[in-house]
Amino acid sequence: MKLPLFLVDAFAEQPFTGNPAAVCLLDRPRSEGWMQTVAAEMNWSETAFLLPAGEGFSLRWFTPTQEVDLCGHATLASAHVLWEIACLQPDEPAVFFTKSGQLTAWRAEDGTIWMDFPTEMPEPCEPPAELLRVLGDVPIQYIGRNRMDYLVLLDREATVRKLKPDLERLRQLDMRGLIVTAPAEDVPADFVSRFFAPRVGVPEDPVTGSAHCCLGPFWAMRLGRVRLSGFQVSARGGRVEVAVRGERVHLGGRAITILQGKLISYHPGTS
Repeated sequence: MKLPLFLVDAFAEQPFTGNPAAVCLLDRPRSEGWMQTVAAEMNWSETAFLLPAGEGFSLRWFTPTQEVDLCGHATLASAHVLWEIACLQPDEPAVFFTKSGQLTAWRAEDGTIWMDFPTEMPEPCEPPAELLRVLGDVPIQYIGRNRMDYLVLLDREATVRKLKPDLERLRQLDMRGLIVTAPAEDVPADFVSRFFAPRVGVPEDPVTGSAHCCLGPFWAMRLGRVRLSGFQVSARGGRVEVAVRGERVHLGGRAITILQGKLISYHPGTS
């Protein structure tokens, strides 16, 4: 068995920035256990598995420890691969069938890949005491949550950059992860953010498309604009362009293929 395998830097403007994702092109349906094993072997924050299905592609995402329902950067990476290897024509949209419904990606003339995702608007909430312990002594302006994550607004960009959350405590909270954000000051963007999700095997994600399904509508309401630019101030860093469209949000970014090869398995029980 030899399956095409790619490593793509998503939301990246140059190599070795943005968020790496592995993309595996399947020849037939594979078991969930097999895909999880491959994702653990890859050990990137997400591994995407693509399989032709009808007028598009089945797309599933796995962290090193579990399957997730939504992943922005691995969707961007998957669309990039399909155009790069000519599975799709340059002007043809990429249609994905996922656990979060049908997702669509398209490529603009300037090379930016745009994706149509559902919004995940946060609602203000009373923070559990354990979340406050996770954050430590920082100036909190707002705390909210959606169905997946907590969102915490801090006072300024420098506070977001310096934050050292207690990841072991965060792992115990019954949510996917924690988004922290603040107005941008030192980067050319409208807002900055970081994302932590140790509960699903990702201590800190370099650039998180799905978090911007929450950040986009949140900042659109605060700033009174539907077109925004976000920058995730992780060690690698990456930019996410955002356009809020009612209950949908368009996320835009670029992608770069870093590695291309074959996944080879000689185990007779592999399925």
